[in-house]
Amino acid sequence: MYARIGARRVHKEVIIMPIHPTTQRTQRDERLNLRTTAAQQQLIRSAAAASNTSVTDFVLASATANAERILADRRWFLISEKAWDEFTELLDAPVSDTPKLTKLLSEPTVFDTPA
Repeated sequence: MYARIGARRVHKEVIIMPIHPTTQRTQRDERLNLRTTAAQQQLIRSAAAASNTSVTDFVLASATANAERILADRRWFLISEKAWDEFTELLDAPVSDTPKLTKLLSEPTVFDTPA
């Protein structure tokens, strides 16, 4: 079960992150330059050949998949239904009275004083 951060309800269906297949060709109008060691270049070329893709397609697919995985970790989290229920219960619970916070919020701010 996946839940979007900030969402009010659990999405119980599986969420599929977009993956850009290498078989679909789109016009590439940007350039990305990088340096490698000879060993890294050979490894990448060998893996591309084993995948029956060009080095460009192999590097782009690998980098894109890794970028989506890294960014997904910052947008989605996995949570059990029980933990989600506890979380939403805490969010929906009435706010407890905190005198220090009440005092702080009743004091004038920099926006309240004339310039």
